[in-house]
Amino acid sequence: MSDSNREIAEIARKIEAILFISTEPVKVTELSSILSVSKETVEEALHRIKAHYDSQHGFTLINVAGGWQMATASDLCEVIESYNSSYGYRLRLSKAAMETLAIIAYKQPITRAEIEELRGVRSDKVLETLLSSGLIRVAGRKKGTGSPLLYRTTQEFLEAFGLNSLSELPTEEELRNEGNIS
Repeated sequence: MSDSNREIAEIARKIEAILFISTEPVKVTELSSILSVSKETVEEALHRIKAHYDSQHGFTLINVAGGWQMATASDLCEVIESYNSSYGYRLRLSKAAMETLAIIAYKQPITRAEIEELRGVRSDKVLETLLSSGLIRVAGRKKGTGSPLLYRTTQEFLEAFGLNSLSELPTEEELRNEGNIS
């Protein structure tokens, strides 16, 4: 093994340890700074780790919410869902909460009144639930009469739905083609 390969292997081990203990996605710039190596070196190490896990293990690395995080392999979703339904934690949202969350995700920043106008029902309790779960946050106030609060999604929202950014949300056309909206 060349000195360069040994160096990348050692950096990969350190990155793997950091990602294993991290509860949130870790950015390449953070890893680069912590390890005092270039971003390119970090990216090469991440791709080696990902290739290793993808070929032989129940884990993988995913690029989510602007950073890298260890996750279970996607082909094992059935066994994980079975475990979660029997023993684990599962994010459970009502239809009203999912509807409100979708409106916020696509229309953010948005006020409660705008949400209620789209839904046709009061949404204060649903907003409280989404705020307490960390899926949305208050993003300031809208200028104008009464200065109502503005809501937007959080990094926890991206993580919960396996998204790297909001641009990965399906478009209206994609949803129509899937038969999810009319």
